[in-house]
Amino acid sequence: MDNLLPFQASILKEIHDPATSELIVLARGLGLRRILCTLMKIYDSPRSLVLLVNASPEEESAIGELLGIMGCRNPGLRIVGYEMGKRDRQDLYRKGGLISVTSRILVVDMLQSDIPTELITGIVMVHGEKVTNLSLEAFIVRLYREKNTSGFLKAFSDQPEHITSGMSPLRSIMKEMQLRKVHIYPRYHEEIKENLDQRRPDLIELATDLTEPMKDIHSAIVQCMITTLAELKRSHSTLDLDDVNIDNAHFRWFDAIVRRQLDPVWHKVGPKTKQLVGDLATLRRLLSYLVTYDALAFHAYLETLVLSNTTNASGNARQNQSPWMLTDAANIIFKTAKRRCYVLTSKHTLASQPEVIDVDDEDAWAALDEAEGFTPQIGTTNGRGTEPKRPRWLPDGIDPVLEELPKWTVLADILQEIEEEIIRQETLTNFKPPTIGSNTVLIMTSSARSAELISEFLSDMDASAPRGRMGKKMMERKLRRYLWWKGRLAADKRGSSSLENTSSQPQGRKQDNGSGQVSEALARKDKSKADRSANRRRLRGGAPTVAPTRTEATRTGTTGTGDDADTIAAFMATQTGTADADAGADIDQDLLMAQMLSQLDTEYDDVFGLVAPEQTVLVRTYADDGDEQVLAELQPRFFIMYEPSTDFLRQIEVYRNSNPGLGVRAYIMTYHNSTEEQKYLTAQRREKEAFERLIRERGSMLLPIYESRQPVGKGHAMIKTISSRAAGGRTELSTAPSQVIVDMREFRSTLPSLLHAAGQLVVPATLTVGDYILTPDICVERKSIPDLVQSFNSGRLYTQCELMSVHYKQPILLIEFEENKSFSLEAISETTKTYAKPSGKYPTKKPAAGASSAAADAGDPRVGPTIQSKLVLLTLHFPRVRIIWSSSPFATADIFADLKMNLPEPDPSKAILVGAEDQGASGSQGGQGDGVNAAAEELLQCLPGINAKNVQYVMGRVGSVRELCDMDRKDVQTLLGVEPGNACYDFMHRGERKKKAVS
Repeated sequence: MDNLLPFQASILKEIHDPATSELIVLARGLGLRRILCTLMKIYDSPRSLVLLVNASPEEESAIGELLGIMGCRNPGLRIVGYEMGKRDRQDLYRKGGLISVTSRILVVDMLQSDIPTELITGIVMVHGEKVTNLSLEAFIVRLYREKNTSGFLKAFSDQPEHITSGMSPLRSIMKEMQLRKVHIYPRYHEEIKENLDQRRPDLIELATDLTEPMKDIHSAIVQCMITTLAELKRSHSTLDLDDVNIDNAHFRWFDAIVRRQLDPVWHKVGPKTKQLVGDLATLRRLLSYLVTYDALAFHAYLETLVLSNTTNASGNARQNQSPWMLTDAANIIFKTAKRRCYVLTSKHTLASQPEVIDVDDEDAWAALDEAEGFTPQIGTTNGRGTEPKRPRWLPDGIDPVLEELPKWTVLADILQEIEEEIIRQETLTNFKPPTIGSNTVLIMTSSARSAELISEFLSDMDASAPRGRMGKKMMERKLRRYLWWKGRLAADKRGSSSLENTSSQPQGRKQDNGSGQVSEALARKDKSKADRSANRRRLRGGAPTVAPTRTEATRTGTTGTGDDADTIAAFMATQTGTADADAGADIDQDLLMAQMLSQLDTEYDDVFGLVAPEQTVLVRTYADDGDEQVLAELQPRFFIMYEPSTDFLRQIEVYRNSNPGLGVRAYIMTYHNSTEEQKYLTAQRREKEAFERLIRERGSMLLPIYESRQPVGKGHAMIKTISSRAAGGRTELSTAPSQVIVDMREFRSTLPSLLHAAGQLVVPATLTVGDYILTPDICVERKSIPDLVQSFNSGRLYTQCELMSVHYKQPILLIEFEENKSFSLEAISETTKTYAKPSGKYPTKKPAAGASSAAADAGDPRVGPTIQSKLVLLTLHFPRVRIIWSSSPFATADIFADLKMNLPEPDPSKAILVGAEDQGASGSQGGQGDGVNAAAEELLQCLPGINAKNVQYVMGRVGSVRELCDMDRKDVQTLLGVEPGNACYDFMHRGERKKKAVS
């Protein structure tokens, strides 16, 4: 506890008691992971068994690393994964200590008694806000409390916004976890506020105004969102869409709000409404991309939106287009975004343009200009003549604008100020180097794309350029690639092949002088670059600033819509490979860099060695609690929050108070009156309101009374009514518990948890046939709607129904829908039409042009029959299979209870052997798996019609693979079924048929 702040130590003292179980809700950025790891360190002993539940793989790795730093290394935190066998897990549990296990594995181990539940010291559960009555974590708590009432349960959460939906959400979570105590620690908690305010970091907030084009685009996007929202509310006036407003439209969870409101009627929603829902998500992304993408990338993204909105995947015109793209506001968006990149002027005759002049001389002049510090700009005189210097790759009629993001200039000013501050401190006469902290500058962004863009800007930044033009070199390179790819794709669209035969290497720019060495001009140019970059501040982090490959450039470019695409394509065709070669030169920067380094007469460490902290700028994305460890390792004194984050700001406060002698300065950059600023302020307001609601609910909450729940099957007696025909309906006492045998794979769903909550004894097993065994005669195959469609397309459902019909008297296919979602197999889509039939009107899918009946019979989802018709065919093939429709997992639990009424219980040992009972008859001596050829079994599973569920059945009936190959078609059909047998027989005898046809 020496490394904890006073408020963190106080929280730990309050929750460390092993006799109490509680929920801890802490504001983000206040060191929740360190408190959790310190608590687990207390119980790091072979005499205790503490389980970490509900942690993601990244969190498991980070917590294990932090525990190792704290001294828990022998053995430390051990992670139980799917690759660990049953016996290995049993040995690991018996050794005790700290173990992280997934919820699914822990549930199965508890049900099978592989883990000594009564010996568990405690459970530490992260993300407590995600616990619901349908989650596996609630199932774990019930199993835990059935056999262990003395162990503790500590649930942690740093997402108070997620505990505010529904009726009494805090009480519901505590009820599911059987807790009676909750601790709430917001940032304005008295002790936390007093502690963090003692040493406050130097915070400088810089609000940058958007440029006028960006303001116009921002206003137009907001207007499109308002129009789309109004249209959505008008089309669904009966729904409660109060939360669907423009204020919430800036957040990612806004899409979930809209979909949750429309889920109950989603099957009645037409393609127009679905298009409106998708448009809201698109417009929300546009607001974010406006302030994070550069002008060229934003314009390219808009062009892809236009193209995808006008044509579908097959190249035909779309029937349902986005309504917002037809508004005047959308016209402002597209035109202004293009004007930020370039403007079109009067066009000249491109076909009569001459070839490019001697490139060697041009490169020599460029190298000399750069060595002398002279940088000619586009549209200005080159200083050696009177004509403007215009790059040869830029077509006539296009004048580049290349508007830069306003934050780039502010970022350059901040770095200059930090560098001057470092120099000023070093030049003081009485200056003493600080004992802690480094001069590393840490730039934090919210996305990897922003980090990559900042890294590229800082690498090519021209400090001597005027404000707003420091990234001109980078933007010119982006424009060059953008124009080249746009022209190429436009030419390909017209069927032109003039650009296909261009060389990928520069024709005029001679990289090689014939002897494999770089030309003298390029050598001087590269030497000058290396000398200047050696004295500049180095850049670390982010992403490499290498030009994209051909595939990446294609993905970021567009297919050219408009007159400028034709102009660019025509210009590229007149360049006889020069522009193509230049683009190829940019793409092949790695080769050029390797040639340059071979000519540099420098030491390896001068280029690739370690960089001093005062010369390092680290660009990094926000990583929640993982940033705390980065700050502890780097100990930076200067922070630049390129995009604001409340969580990281609190981490800086904790970092400052954890290092009393360290001076910390943080710059917070925001766009004034933008969606970025609104998201930042709204997030703070939502967190504050969430904590206030939790505090009010805790003050007025009625704590639930928990009854001691005995394990099902121990002391339970069930009175069953026998048939009234026998002695007037006498009753008898049955001591056998009501149980359901569940396949291991079904624990991904929520149904096993609900069955256990309903009083059923859940027995996990590896089943060959079926998913649930209710009685010795009833077998259930459960399918959700997506799984049902996939099973029909793959033919797996046919095999499953066939196996159930062979081994059980009452096979059942259970089709389960999701709760609070549309109860329908098919939604209304743009491919669904209504055609008049003699008996009425039936919705059917119109076959595509040229589609054959064979494709429909093969189950092609585009031209094949509907799900309803496939179900009819299934019932005709298997008359004994019953289909049960369930609206939710809750309804399924009630259906299972009704099906089991007055019927005997299943035997797990027999259910496991069903479908594989003939395995030993194929020559094995002894138990299951003895004498089985693993290679032959793997070969069988590769054959069509044979899968993991019937491979044991085939091995029990057939002695070898040769014997299977010698069987005729009728015998194979008898073994596997008609269609799987045909597929398997045709696959094995395909070569024979070809030989007979040739002969």
